[in-house]
Order: sequence, then structure tokens, then C-alpha cells
Amino acid sequence: MADRLSDETPATEIPALLRAIGLTKIYPAIASDSRAVGQNTRSSGEVVLFRNLDFTIASGEMVAIVGESGTGKSSLLHLLAALDRPTAGSVWLADTNISRLTPRQAAEFRNRDIGYVWQFHYLLPEFTALENVAMPLLARGLPRPEALQQASRWLHEVGLASRANHRSGELSGGEQQRVSLARALVTGPKLLLADEPTGDLDGKTAEAVFSLIQKLHREHLLTSVLVTHNLEFATRCGRVLRLRDGQLQEIASDR
Repeated sequence: MADRLSDETPATEIPALLRAIGLTKIYPAIASDSRAVGQNTRSSGEVVLFRNLDFTIASGEMVAIVGESGTGKSSLLHLLAALDRPTAGSVWLADTNISRLTPRQAAEFRNRDIGYVWQFHYLLPEFTALENVAMPLLARGLPRPEALQQASRWLHEVGLASRANHRSGELSGGEQQRVSLARALVTGPKLLLADEPTGDLDGKTAEAVFSLIQKLHREHLLTSVLVTHNLEFATRCGRVLRLRDGQLQEIASDR
């Protein structure tokens, strides 16, 4: 079973849905590894992406993480989603230490509590948009008619009800990313994580997708963390955290 918060767990003044405590990620140095660019390479040959990060994200917040390429933004998001384990420290979602989950527990946790949007949509090409959105529910064991019904509702939410029976290759880049957003949210997750969700889109389409994420965040009372290179989008989030030189620094937001 996952660890539970105890009297020894550091308390925060503001209740948080997500909490990182002493979070550290270190990789063995590989000369051709882009993660080594601009990082603190120790004499032992290790590359320290970040060390002893402490931060909290309250329920309902929309937080952007920015920083130069290679600083560890995606690696940090992977830790928050239990896609990877920290070298040291822990990540808590509510009262669950997700850093201690077994691979099977982590998979169940992601299906239940995390919605994840990648820069690339990763839709399965042989299935329709409707079937792609239903996949997390089918993986959970939900009967197919019920899964498709819920998937249909979410395609309507992202404005793609009329494209339900089209395969991914028949959709535009913006439509593909909206399908991936519906797929991320169809399970009703506690936390939405998005890694450069507009990075592969042109300016107009990127604006439409980001505005949709904002709309869904508000209407469905989501807690959202977005990694982005787009500073204009970042400053439209509630908080902006910059990852630089292995540390997180809060910077000004337009909100």
C-alpha cells in the first residue's frame, strides 16, 4: 500500500492537493544526452537536474512551469505523474505518496487520478476519435457502451462531436490535440498535467487549444499543471514557476 501522511509529514499553512518535498532527480552523465546541456555535472559524472525542490499546488490552481530546454521540466512532470521515480524526496497527491507506488499501483493511480496531455497526441491510428477517448475507461474495465457514452460527452466538451467517427489521420493537428485532451479528462482525474500541449501547433491553433484548456479548467474545477515554452500562455495561468539552475522560482503572472 502507498504511504499515508503522518504526524511526521511536514505541514503546510495552505492545504495542498499536490506537494513535493525535497524532490531530487539525478541522471548518470551521458555525453550525447541533451539533459546534460546546461546542467550541474558533478565530478562523479552525475547530472543533477534539480535538488531539494519543495512546492505545493492547491486544489483548483492552474500553474505553469517554464524554463529553458534541458532544465528538467518534462522530468519534473513525469515525477508528478508517477511515470518516473525521484532520486530522493517525495511527491504527495492528497494523502498518497505516489513516489512509493509499485508499477502496478502507479498505473492504477494514473488511470484514476491523473489526466496527462503530451506535446504529441499519441492517438491510436486504427481507432476512431470516440474509441481513443474511451480507451482509459475500457482499460479500467467499464462496459463498452458506457465508456463510449462518456467519451461522446467529452468529445462534445472539446467541440468535436461531429468528428467522433474519424480516425486520427483524418483530423487536423488541433483536432488531434483536443481529442487527447478529452481522453485525459474522460476519467474525471484530480489533476491535469500537460507537457507542451501547444508546442506542435501553429499560433492560431495553439491559442484555441490553450483557451480550451483554460475553459475546461474553470468549468470542471480542475487542478492543472502545464509545462510550456510560451510565456504569454504561462502568464495567463494563476501562478508561474520557472525551473532554472535546478531550482524553482515563482515569477509574476497576469492573473
